[in-house]
Amino acid sequence: MTYRETETFPVFQRGGIHFLRRMSKFSLGFLSGVGQRVLFLRELWRALAEPKTYLPHVIPQMRAIGVDSVPLTIMVAAFIGGVISLQIRYQLFPGIQLSIVGLSVRQIVILETGPLLTGLVLAGRVGAKMTAEIGTMRVTEQIDALETLAYDPVAFLIVPRIIAAVLMLPILAIIADLFGVFAGMGAAVFLTDVQMSQFLDGVRLGFDQFQVTYSLIKATLFGAAIAYLCTYEGYVTEAGAEGVGKSTAKAVVISSVWILVLDAFTAVLLAPYLQ
Repeated sequence: MTYRETETFPVFQRGGIHFLRRMSKFSLGFLSGVGQRVLFLRELWRALAEPKTYLPHVIPQMRAIGVDSVPLTIMVAAFIGGVISLQIRYQLFPGIQLSIVGLSVRQIVILETGPLLTGLVLAGRVGAKMTAEIGTMRVTEQIDALETLAYDPVAFLIVPRIIAAVLMLPILAIIADLFGVFAGMGAAVFLTDVQMSQFLDGVRLGFDQFQVTYSLIKATLFGAAIAYLCTYEGYVTEAGAEGVGKSTAKAVVISSVWILVLDAFTAVLLAPYLQ
């Protein structure tokens, strides 16, 4: 088979060839990335068999991921809850019962904005920190030093962060839900004509425990996605300090996108049970 230079083809055919090459390169890169992450998942599963390596580091990671994120979580949830409450009150038509403000704030905060915004905010704060820490250890050969000392770097660095994120994100989601609803009540009572009894009547209306379970399921999935994707990007970092920056930015973008995907996937599967 003779090889023919691309530039020898007519202009229209040449454009099609370049397009197919770009699509082929993108597809191969995408499939390669999926395969590498699946292999990393296998390494993670293998590392779970070494509890003596990762258990001592779970509590410090829980503090770094969860406790240190509480102020930011409260601030974001409070502002969002207050804004939602004000927007709903001023969009109501005359004659509608004002208790609908409490009902709407509860539903929006618990089912959607509480876990979702907590996940997105922590993808930037916690996810970027994870990637930068592990990426710096990779480019400075500290991970290689762990292997030299007979430590499994996946069990030592990755597993504690994933366990801590899975445990702490639901707790942060509960905090976000509580402060979001309370901030919505404060905004409605002090800034509008909604009375506290009306708001609380709306909060209690049609409440079901599965609504909280739904929020916790979302938060758990978000925590696992943030920790897994961000630690992976840090673990495979290359090219020195510049590589750390690229890996950190990539990790935040990918984890944020996957949070939105998981949010939609969870709604499709579980939203019918909220009726």
